[in-house]
Amino acid sequence: MRHRSRRLVLALSLITAATSVSAAAPVAAGGGNTGNRSAKPMTIAVIGDVPYGTAQEATFGELIGAVNQDPKVRLVTHVGDIKSGSTTCTDERFTAVRTAFDTFQDPVVYTPGDNEWTDCHRPNNGSYDPLERLDTIRSTFFAEPGSALGHRPKRLEFQPSLVENVRWIESRVAFATLHVIGSNNGLAPWTGIGFTAPTPEQTAEVDARVAATLDWIDSTFDAAEDAGLLGVALAMQADTWDPVPRSGQQAIVDRIAARTAAFDGQVLLLQGDSHEYVADNPLGLPNFTRIVVHGETLPFEYLRLTIDPRDAALFSWERVRLPQP
Repeated sequence: MRHRSRRLVLALSLITAATSVSAAAPVAAGGGNTGNRSAKPMTIAVIGDVPYGTAQEATFGELIGAVNQDPKVRLVTHVGDIKSGSTTCTDERFTAVRTAFDTFQDPVVYTPGDNEWTDCHRPNNGSYDPLERLDTIRSTFFAEPGSALGHRPKRLEFQPSLVENVRWIESRVAFATLHVIGSNNGLAPWTGIGFTAPTPEQTAEVDARVAATLDWIDSTFDAAEDAGLLGVALAMQADTWDPVPRSGQQAIVDRIAARTAAFDGQVLLLQGDSHEYVADNPLGLPNFTRIVVHGETLPFEYLRLTIDPRDAALFSWERVRLPQP
């Protein structure tokens, strides 16, 4: 058993503790095995928009160390943007982050952001072909589909047509990542290629990824309904309400809204992208909550998200901020 010091965690300042939505009564048990219906609680550290810039790259180990020493955390979710939007998209930078991810003691589930591929066309990013950078992200972080990153292994279900979309069922909740990003979900025109409209190759990639992601949303809700689960938790990079969904994101938002409205349990959507912590309900549905995690600026911060199906509150969370450097 891994022993963790509690003293660093107690030294961290906790800001804005929040408890959210009440768990709905379980629906009739459907598919899934006994483990999928387990009532055992779990805690996840959610991070995003880190390491963001050279200062965070140099000190990213401090955030990793704090999460590793948190005795409650059993899994890490990174909601995208592993680099700043104004730093280069080099293989070396990607490999450095992958190496850092492997030093997390717990499994790491990562979904890509726009900064690490579709925005790499920018001159200050190195004027890369974004689709080539997407291939590199997949080969660097998803070379073994269905395997979480980090030190402790964890198997995940993955979508064959979009291997970065993964899913697992735990604590009576279906968790899934969705490759949905900022920059209008990849449709923002690429510098030097077309200043006013996306290229045909760009549009084809987005269309295929949106179609696959819509299927992944449906299959995730189907799995939750079939297993009689209490909740669904989705993670993506894009802040789809900054301030409103863009054209490349609208179909995703609409599908999440439709499936949430028809679902008997609670739905939590985790996002990054806009860097400022937000907890709200932009869909206005009684069983929906959206959280944007803090990122970009120091001091580092992570969201300690707890799922406890035995309590009236299915999802609860608190912000954990490291001491000011």
